[in-house]
Amino acid sequence: MLLSSCACRHAQVRPANLSWSNARQLVLVTTPDWNATHATLRTFARSAHGWNAVGDPIAVVIGRTGAAWGIGLHPPQTGAQKHEGDGRSPAGVFALGPAFGYAESISTHLAYTALDADDYCIDVDGSPLYNRIVNARDVGTAAIAGSTEPMRRDLHADGDQRYKLGFVIEHNPHGVAGAGSCIFAHLQISADSSTAGCTAMTEPAMRTLLGWLRPEDHPVFVLLPNDEYARLQATWGLPDLKSR
Repeated sequence: MLLSSCACRHAQVRPANLSWSNARQLVLVTTPDWNATHATLRTFARSAHGWNAVGDPIAVVIGRTGAAWGIGLHPPQTGAQKHEGDGRSPAGVFALGPAFGYAESISTHLAYTALDADDYCIDVDGSPLYNRIVNARDVGTAAIAGSTEPMRRDLHADGDQRYKLGFVIEHNPHGVAGAGSCIFAHLQISADSSTAGCTAMTEPAMRTLLGWLRPEDHPVFVLLPNDEYARLQATWGLPDLKSR
């Protein structure tokens, strides 16, 4: 994923009524269909002339049962909806939250959280902290009881490296009960793996992506099956992939 490579131009009209109309960076994940677990990630930067492809597409993996509509910046859609424990990655358009990792610091322009052994993402439906990353020292050990998402998985899950590097995908930002929690972009276990609902990639790809993203460019994360992308591309002001 060489983000410095030559870009291709996608001239188009930018719809003004979209909540992400100010986005100048786009991380796009497309899947063959709703049940696919393997996907393609592309990155784009927007100029006055439209979206420009940046770098080469890469292979990524998503939820173990595919995708379903999430809660993000996009209008509500009909069809299967993301819910807690369904193993599906949320589809739609989402803001990006902070980056995180095991190291004290990394090369990124995003806000960064250096994780420690007391950091958890609360996936307990009904908890007032649902879908939030919290530290047990701040909220108390009772507040994290039942959570299956320790963020330092290397310390709690036999050296697991998937959260060594990643960033938050702002699905369900208001913590609607049961609508799905703890959605990240993180490192993949292998090319043949899948996730519990996140998007995962290789470490070199993640490092390149984290170094490219800039908060001042209001980046968004988009995940859509190919048919839905074709249906929504013009309405949502997304790049025209056919013109590449």
